[in-house]
Amino acid sequence: MTRIPSKSEILEWIAQNPTKTAKRDIAKAFGIKGAARIDLKRLLKELEEAGKLTKRRSSYRDAEDLPPVSVLEITGPDADGDLYARPLEWTGQGPEPVILMMLRSSDPALGQGDRILGRLTIDKTEAHSHTARMIRRIGTNPMRILGVYRAGSEGGRVLPIDKGADRQWVVPAGATGGAKDGELVEAEQTGPKGRMGLPKARVLTRLGDPTEPRAVSLIAIHQHGIPDHFPDAVIAEADAAKPAGLQGRADMRDLPLITIDPWDARDRDDACYVEHDPDPRNDGGFIIWVAIADVAHYVRSGSELDREARKRGNSSYFPDRVVPMLPDRLSGDLCSLHEGVERACLAVSMQIDAHGEKISHQFHRGLMKSVASLTYEQVQDGMDGKPGDKVAPLMNDIIRPIYAAHAALAKARAARQPLDLDLPERQIVLDDAGKVTSVNFKERLEAHKLIEEFMVLANVAAAETLIAKKSPLLFRVHEEPSPEKLDALREVATASGLVLAKGQVLKTAHLNRLLSQAEGTDNDELINMATLRSMTQAYYNPENFGHFGLALRAYAHFTSPIRRYSDLIVHRALIAAHGWGNDGLSPWDIEHLPDTGRQISDTERRSMAAERDTTDRYLAAFLSDRVGVEMTGRISGIAKFGVFVKLDETGADAMIPIRTLGNEYFHYDPETQTLMGADTGTVIALGQRTTVKLVEAAPVTGGLIVELIKLDERAVPRGPTKSRGKPPRRKVGAARNKAAKTARKVKRNRS
Repeated sequence: MTRIPSKSEILEWIAQNPTKTAKRDIAKAFGIKGAARIDLKRLLKELEEAGKLTKRRSSYRDAEDLPPVSVLEITGPDADGDLYARPLEWTGQGPEPVILMMLRSSDPALGQGDRILGRLTIDKTEAHSHTARMIRRIGTNPMRILGVYRAGSEGGRVLPIDKGADRQWVVPAGATGGAKDGELVEAEQTGPKGRMGLPKARVLTRLGDPTEPRAVSLIAIHQHGIPDHFPDAVIAEADAAKPAGLQGRADMRDLPLITIDPWDARDRDDACYVEHDPDPRNDGGFIIWVAIADVAHYVRSGSELDREARKRGNSSYFPDRVVPMLPDRLSGDLCSLHEGVERACLAVSMQIDAHGEKISHQFHRGLMKSVASLTYEQVQDGMDGKPGDKVAPLMNDIIRPIYAAHAALAKARAARQPLDLDLPERQIVLDDAGKVTSVNFKERLEAHKLIEEFMVLANVAAAETLIAKKSPLLFRVHEEPSPEKLDALREVATASGLVLAKGQVLKTAHLNRLLSQAEGTDNDELINMATLRSMTQAYYNPENFGHFGLALRAYAHFTSPIRRYSDLIVHRALIAAHGWGNDGLSPWDIEHLPDTGRQISDTERRSMAAERDTTDRYLAAFLSDRVGVEMTGRISGIAKFGVFVKLDETGADAMIPIRTLGNEYFHYDPETQTLMGADTGTVIALGQRTTVKLVEAAPVTGGLIVELIKLDERAVPRGPTKSRGKPPRRKVGAARNKAAKTARKVKRNRS
């Protein structure tokens, strides 16, 4: 009698033989013949129905992995130029696999949106889970582009606004959409390359004059696909919302909570109050209250407002506008903790001792009334002995206790040693017409720090409560740096004459010691930037992997539900865990937490990229009338194609194309992040002081091109006339030896 294998044996064999998964292959492997094939078919059907296998044509595969040959969509290159793709056939429960393309010289050029048939190999490294080689291209989705329309005799062309993009698009006469010469347009690809070697496109949307100051953020919004228009159904839900009452809530209206925000704040979603702890057992301790707008009361799971908020993930902030996660009826009104107005809130009271350690905490769902809406500057002026009329009456009972509690928390922070980066934040100031009038660095006040510390404590309390109540939630996860990134940071530190010890379990305290070594030196900003670049990106996940940067075991965002969907999820989790109503986490929310975590992590990065691009364009516009002017800066990045310089005055990033460096060949060393002149031995390294001349400032793309004039206060040697191509290996080797000696000399001088 033929032996029928068990389900686990079938699954194990398929995992070990991914290219032989047809039913006949399985039958042959286990010696199944005749009528026994019916039993095999039944087992395979049961595995398929249980979700353990997925049938693809006549073959079977593990439902939690990709088939060895899959349809892939190219997602684009990363900062290092490596090309990645995503699978279009993924049905697993975990995160979608990230696929690194391994292209051959004979493969055609691939761009974002291209679809290919690829052969996969499992390669579960930190950055990707699979590698793929292209079998053939199978077509693309219509690709969209944002660019400037240039009219021609028959139709026209679209010139992309992306930095570094050089491909133009041909627009036939009947596909211009009425666009005028010089207008900013959104276009869609309609055909492959024509006779002129350019792809065809049609204009979808006319966006106006790209040189208008207020078009800058609009370009980034459209380019990154940030939704900036609320559907009618969403607006209707928001407009129908009514203020929350006291029913089912704690009455907190007599608690003198205040809000402290930037002077230009668009919303006020957090308030605080501090009192000395009356418990005699906690001498010198405090009770810190943090109250947050109760957005969950208005944005119910599964509603139109909820679906739109999840889609957006977060609000996006630009110098001239905000693209909110929620309509203004909520973000600027019902959910904003305005002075003297009753507002629904979730609040946490936290008991800390004199050393800033949290002893206990308790959450409440209440109704509050802020006694004052203040700015950071007003509060700081009060503590500096210059209180205004609004702040003066609040100093003794409200402002001074807040600062005293912060002083206690500072002791706990010093013991915990979170990562202490010093990265000045730029502030772009616009006039009424949207033109840049100045670029400043925001002043970092103690008032900023104390609010941040209160919010961190409240976020920790939220995570701890939900863990204790065994409630599902989204954690804010920040994993420690990879060994490769740490090695790169160590190289930068060594080149700067500093030390980052090796061979130990990394803690933020080790990085803080490095930052402390650099403080006040010429390499201060460089080490801070290099440390930031070594960090992994934080993200949202229903599993808790801790927060490395804050040196915390558990952390969840609770304090900004007006502008972050993650916080709304945490609010719903707290409501459900405490039994405060029927507007807590729904079964759908819980089931889709992993998807929601990925979605809002992606939208957060999308907003960061759009905000960064907008800043670059505003800076380019600000500097456009200074072409030809010399400026000072510091080398902040080195690549094969050129050198990046961070300008001192504005903090703008400019590029020196490698072709402009001189009449010699420069050898790029990725390990030491240096360029070495083949003839002169000139070493160009991270952190070196530079004097550069502005050659080009392009406001539409945000690009700044500069020419290197001086390196570490010395004129740059130009070398002999550059020959075509690379120099002989013998010359490169000699240059490397010479450059190494120069690098050692530079290091000795810095020490």
